[in-house]
Amino acid sequence: MAVWALGINHTTAPLDLRGRFAFALDQIAPTLQGLRQSLGSNTRHPGVETAIISTCNRTEIYCAAEAPAMDHTLGWLAQSGGVSPALLRSHSYTLEDSLVARHAFRVASGLDSMVLGEAQILGQMKDAVRAAETAGALGTTLNQLFQRSFAVAKEVRTSTEIGAHSISMAAAAVRLASQLFEDLSKIRVLFVGAGEMIQLCATHFAAKNPKAIAIANRTLERGEKLATRFGGEVMRLADLPERLHEFDAVISCTASSLPIIGLGAVERALKKRRHRPIFMVDLAVPRDIEPEVKALGDVYLYTVDDLATVVQTAQANRQAAVAQAEAIIDAGVQSFMHWMELRSPAAAEGGVVPLIQQLNAQTDEWRALEIARAKKLLAKGEDVDAVLEALSRGLTQKMLHGTLAELRAGDAEMRAQTAQTVSRLFLRSQSKTPHNNGL
Repeated sequence: MAVWALGINHTTAPLDLRGRFAFALDQIAPTLQGLRQSLGSNTRHPGVETAIISTCNRTEIYCAAEAPAMDHTLGWLAQSGGVSPALLRSHSYTLEDSLVARHAFRVASGLDSMVLGEAQILGQMKDAVRAAETAGALGTTLNQLFQRSFAVAKEVRTSTEIGAHSISMAAAAVRLASQLFEDLSKIRVLFVGAGEMIQLCATHFAAKNPKAIAIANRTLERGEKLATRFGGEVMRLADLPERLHEFDAVISCTASSLPIIGLGAVERALKKRRHRPIFMVDLAVPRDIEPEVKALGDVYLYTVDDLATVVQTAQANRQAAVAQAEAIIDAGVQSFMHWMELRSPAAAEGGVVPLIQQLNAQTDEWRALEIARAKKLLAKGEDVDAVLEALSRGLTQKMLHGTLAELRAGDAEMRAQTAQTVSRLFLRSQSKTPHNNGL
């Protein structure tokens, strides 16, 4: 199987171009279906595996098939975003095989994020994988890739301090607001949307005890739940233009495909406010707030890209954690590529895969026999500890019988070779034993 990936992110593409390729979670399934049909029209790619990760900072396509189809994938994505392949190519990155695994592991671990070490991307990747599974687009290869990326990310977060020194987007928004307003307890804050990012922002602002908090959301029920949590009020999106002037700070992050706060609405709000300043943060991709708003004299508008410089702090402390994380990722990449090699036609022809399958079948048979024997002894009222001792001894004897027989057989040279093999297989330290991830 060949594995390839194509993507754009906050380092390669400007915000408005990323907005053209932003897919809401409920769009993933039909989008994957279209991609698979497009790739499947090429007879070299029947049964292609696909997955799409789309966040405010990136859109990435992962594929696996018998042969790579990078140009076809790029052409399809360019068409879906309404741009030329040449333009998309100039702002994208393409990866194959081990580089795909390394990139996926780095993304899941927060090493490729705008906020180094942020944890939100891991949840977004898991959502994307579930969407691909639901759409029937995820096969064995990509499933292994992503499950291993989640395991690597977990090890990175538990073994390093990669996230300990980062400043989240929500915290960065509060910091910027503090630079404009002397006392955040005297301001009124409006949150537009009710998703995870808005919840994070509301949590950070609520800690400053603002004068008032309001939630504007398309679904009132979800908005009410969030507003109740922070002691605020809820309002309809349709009422937003008429009430915008009431708020000193506006933080927006919705899944709307078009801006929901226009230049005219902000101009009218400023007039009613007698040009008292408004602090605005647009965390949505595509944008929630029309970019022309930034040119207004009394508006301080920040996008996700504008926040990048704010979150780059404690760089020296993070680098030590990054080095540790990269070492964990290296090991994960080697393990994944070894798994891929075991599944290759060459490995199958060499008898490796059938041998592993036979070993698994044999050990399963031994285990079943010993468990059945243990159950019979327990049913007769035998002591539990004695039964467990007999079970473990029986398994050990079955698994070592052939090995011990080989060590006793043959001439001295053969026994020496067998002894070296047995030492390598059974006596190496536990820390060097690779995880059994199956086939």
